Amino acid sequence: MNRAASPASRGARIRPWLALSLPPIAWYAFEVGLASVLKTSCALAGGWLGIAWGGASLLACLIAAALAWPYAWPAGERTAARPWIARIALLLSGIFVLAIGFQTLGVMIVPACVR
Repeated sequence: MNRAASPASRGARIRPWLALSLPPIAWYAFEVGLASVLKTSCALAGGWLGIAWGGASLLACLIAAALAWPYAWPAGERTAARPWIARIALLLSGIFVLAIGFQTLGVMIVPACVR
């Protein structure tokens, strides 16, 4: 039996909601965290720290997509009524991957002390 098929499992209830909330939190942490570093030391934010922070935020979005993937499509009649939340979480993960990816690309292209 598929793990996503049992409606009473705790993972089927929690994972779609976790996957829905993780990408915006990762993006917000990337924005606020890198901005605070940029205010204290602009050279540090433009170097390896900005790229690593962007990579970690992208990884968080990919983890959210991996959490939502098994629950995005119902496995049968007795599947939990949350596949639509998992589908929205997949869409949201993709949108935030694009946003974080473009911002990380901006960190790599534009020198930090010019901003």
